[in-house]
Amino acid sequence: MRKVEYLPNGTFLFTGAFLFAGALTAVVLATGVAGADEVDVGDQTYMPAKIYESFESIKEQDEAAKPEVMQRQQRLLEERYDLRDDPSDVMMSGGRKAVQQGVRVRLPDGMTWEKLAAMSPEEIKERDLFPMGFRPLPHTNHETGGQVFPQNQIDAMAEAEQRDLARFDLEFDLPDHLTPEFPPPIFLTTRPDLGDVSQGEVLSIKNYYELMKGKLTPVQMEGLRLLLTPFPQQQFNQTEDRKVAAPSLGVTCLDCHVNGHTNAAFHLDPDTRPQAARSRLDTPSLRGMFNQQIHGSKRSLRSIEDFTEFEQRTAYFDGDHVLAAKKGVHLPDRASQVAMMAQMQNILDFPPAPKLDPFGRLLPDQATELELKGQEVFFGKGRCDECHKPPFYLDNQMHDLRLERFYEAEMIAGQYNKADGPIKTFTLRGIKDSPPYNHDGRLLTLEDTVEFFNLVLQLRLDAEEKEALTAFMRCL
Repeated sequence: MRKVEYLPNGTFLFTGAFLFAGALTAVVLATGVAGADEVDVGDQTYMPAKIYESFESIKEQDEAAKPEVMQRQQRLLEERYDLRDDPSDVMMSGGRKAVQQGVRVRLPDGMTWEKLAAMSPEEIKERDLFPMGFRPLPHTNHETGGQVFPQNQIDAMAEAEQRDLARFDLEFDLPDHLTPEFPPPIFLTTRPDLGDVSQGEVLSIKNYYELMKGKLTPVQMEGLRLLLTPFPQQQFNQTEDRKVAAPSLGVTCLDCHVNGHTNAAFHLDPDTRPQAARSRLDTPSLRGMFNQQIHGSKRSLRSIEDFTEFEQRTAYFDGDHVLAAKKGVHLPDRASQVAMMAQMQNILDFPPAPKLDPFGRLLPDQATELELKGQEVFFGKGRCDECHKPPFYLDNQMHDLRLERFYEAEMIAGQYNKADGPIKTFTLRGIKDSPPYNHDGRLLTLEDTVEFFNLVLQLRLDAEEKEALTAFMRCL
């Protein structure tokens, strides 16, 4: 709570400072209410549009706070996970990076996965035994939030476009070996005969035409150009509360969805308030958009055109149209620009899955005995197909796992660690290429994902069934 001082024009000003965007800033919020003398700064729908502090002062404070911010997040990650580099013998689709293996979520002292799975949700909650790695994962600096890019994307755009994606207040928090291969391959539904058309490069505004000339229609080419054009974003713009050293043109759609896939860049979901209750949002792949009917983990937008149009107000500006107007939001024309961007996204294909038949099932003469056993678990005891239906392994619905059965909501590292509520089903096609997993990236490996659902859905899978299920998903 902060004391407020009433001004002659009827507005009020905090007499104390308000922590916003990582800096201590005095802010005029709104018209005051006669007789009120306090306001809860943690319970706001709108973010302050007027900043009463210079960029230089904000930057100096953020840079001074950065070591502590990063140390806090590193401690949280190491307490929750085993972050070691332990590659399997399975490669991602581009052949440049191995899929990580093993369960990485740490258990409470003295606990095993078998003992935990035998307990009821009520007992797990009462004894506070739900693994912290299965809880919501906070943003590196949850109080500030915003888009955060991995170092490989920062370096690629600095070299290609001399565009700065490095924030001065924080850094990407996960080790590189736990993220997707970079750059990822590009597969097109219109030219399956070509295989990967990326030529091992990261698409940028400087190279997209040469790489895609003769492969795309004019409409698709223009859509790709727009997906690679920087536009202002909450932390990357010209204002005094930006988080980059120099005024910025902004970010592009494919800065997160690199090559139409993902680089594990993260943000906060734009659909929840107040700030502390928002979820970390791991970037999903755009592969297979042609067959997906709802978009957004929470919003359930009904078309890729809707999603493309509203991302400029939501992912770019935290779902705050007031700040979007202030910082220079780009509002693409629905009939032309949005349609062309959607056309490009709708031809991004999944990677080849040579062990699958046209119906998404394993070819018996191509699969191993373990993989076939995993398929049996997937469509049987594991109940995975109730949400992830072949051949694209999704159901275009939203589901609530009711995680509140397992733990009490609490504040952790600036995030109100509540239950997730309904989240859309994500496709499992090409899933080995897209770590980390779950909508917020809380599950680092496929083995973690199997343990999570085994516990939450009370499946009672044994060790062999878990191993087989993981092997099957790597075939998808």
